[in-house]
Amino acid sequence: MSSLAKAAEDVLKQGLVLLSELDAETYALVAPKPYNASLGQHYRHVLDHFLCLEAGAAKGIIDYDNRIRDPRLENDIEYARAVTEHLIRIFKNYGAQFLEEPCVVQYSVGYSQSDPARMLSVLERELAFCAGHAVHHYAIVRLLCDALGVGVVPEFGVAPSTLKHRMAHAAN
Repeated sequence: MSSLAKAAEDVLKQGLVLLSELDAETYALVAPKPYNASLGQHYRHVLDHFLCLEAGAAKGIIDYDNRIRDPRLENDIEYARAVTEHLIRIFKNYGAQFLEEPCVVQYSVGYSQSDPARMLSVLERELAFCAGHAVHHYAIVRLLCDALGVGVVPEFGVAPSTLKHRMAHAAN
């Protein structure tokens, strides 16, 4: 397994740890203002990006705007767990050579443009994007958990580089 596939696995396993700490009701509960979102909605959004990568990898075109946005992923914790485990199995098969394959990425990034941007990339870069995007949303999920009184492990939603920085400074 490539190091990036392992990184994606690690991020997705963090999600599984989160899911194991939640009950079904809390997962789907929409938090009050200022959040107006559920843990499930954010987790679904994370999975949507990984699912776009999975769907587009074989075709060589990854369309992040064409997310499924499956309500079942944000409301059914067991389904979210099953999809997460599926993605872990898929990414374990992504070897270094496969990840070097070129692809085209389509993604709306500008508010004033009606057409999505199209850019060249490689699958490796997109797997890194999905993993980083997950950490970003996990940070938001962490805030929601705090608002809902749900405890999470200290490293949840913290970038790997930040954890390394903290460890280096703690050692001094």
